[in-house]
Amino acid sequence: MDKELERLVHKAKGKDPDAFTALMNAYAPHLYKTAKAILMSDEDAADAMQETILTCWEKMATLKEDRYFKTWVTKILINECYNLMRGRKGVTYMDEIPEIPADKEESDLEWKEALAVLSEEYRLVVVLYYAQGFRTKEIARLLGMSDAAVRTRLSRAREQLRKYYEEA
Repeated sequence: MDKELERLVHKAKGKDPDAFTALMNAYAPHLYKTAKAILMSDEDAADAMQETILTCWEKMATLKEDRYFKTWVTKILINECYNLMRGRKGVTYMDEIPEIPADKEESDLEWKEALAVLSEEYRLVVVLYYAQGFRTKEIARLLGMSDAAVRTRLSRAREQLRKYYEEA
């Protein structure tokens, strides 16, 4: 974590609203990508982010080490995503045709297609590893699993993608 972010974390722990806002703005793209990978919906991702921001503000003082802020906030976000998913169990949604904006770059579409192919347990690990840059040990700590399990999920996700693209 760079010195500026570390300074913001320290100030935010002291309930400085400007520092907290700057901190959340810095991590918003990371949080959105992670939430979208889990929930596969812009609206649900936005809801999860709002709840995460509120929870972080309320519990900021409980963060033990400033340098682990990214891991801490990501864990809160993942829990919020799973809470949203539990809340909609039993609700049946009509199948929706995904909207693909005309101005999206091809690489973004390929990334979204690749994520859609993966099951949820693999999708989250892939996003945390490839898109967010977490190491396997950090992901293991975030998800409460062993480092070997994370590596296995990454391997299986790559295998799923390989099979999908070979058949396409």
